Amino acid sequence: MNTMMNAEVSAFGAANSTDNLHYVSDSGQQMLVQGDCLEVMARLPAESVDLIFADPPYFLSNGGVTCQSGKMVKVDKGSWDRSRGVEANHELNLAWLRACQRVLKADGTIFVSGTRHVIFSVGFAMQQLGYKLLNDIAWFKVTPPPNLSCRYFTHATETILWAARDAGSKHYFDYPLMKEENGGKQMKSLWSIKPPYKSEKRFGKHPTQKPVALLSRIIRAASRPGDLVLDPFNGSGTTAVVAAALDRAFVGVELEKQYLELAASRLRDPAGDLEAMARA
Repeated sequence: MNTMMNAEVSAFGAANSTDNLHYVSDSGQQMLVQGDCLEVMARLPAESVDLIFADPPYFLSNGGVTCQSGKMVKVDKGSWDRSRGVEANHELNLAWLRACQRVLKADGTIFVSGTRHVIFSVGFAMQQLGYKLLNDIAWFKVTPPPNLSCRYFTHATETILWAARDAGSKHYFDYPLMKEENGGKQMKSLWSIKPPYKSEKRFGKHPTQKPVALLSRIIRAASRPGDLVLDPFNGSGTTAVVAAALDRAFVGVELEKQYLELAASRLRDPAGDLEAMARA
């Protein structure tokens, strides 16, 4: 493992109180931190992170309905997912993307997932901040929930924006590996990946949990073993377990203690996630 990155992760751990550090792996290379991502990222050294995956609030929990296990339920993921209005939502996106840009290395990149409710604001914020947009990836969920109103096309995709830190970045991309995994043909920006398997939810559920297959592709495509991966909205810890399995250092930030516990359980006992990765 990269000794410089070991030193940076260790220094970050030392700079955070034990109250903030919820979980640290035996190697000291994977950390879960409780707190607001803006405050935690401010304690990270500038230009220290190789890759960021961010799954920010989609601002969906505003009284709508969806289908869950065949039943109509309200969309209420928590207060963190409620819209504050278009302007305030965009200011929040600008703030955390600015913080991510500061900690990214010169050639580092960021992936951000979102639906129509947030992704256009994210893309515009990236343009405002001078990020270099590389790809807009369409994640086809294969088995999406039905549209109960029957007044729209069924929502079957999410957009993932991939961007480098700035116009001068010479980003890393493992093109040969992605081509090999696509049967010897160039991998396209349309990804058909199923939602998380039951084995990925064995310790509990998170309302916006991403599948390990999705994070496995992202991390393998855009980082090397020993690199530092950051997830400012850690949630259930999918990025964490995949980063650990792929020999990457990791820092995950999460406000909710229940989700930190869920992520830590997955890190301590990754068998179910490794099984899902093998099936991808």
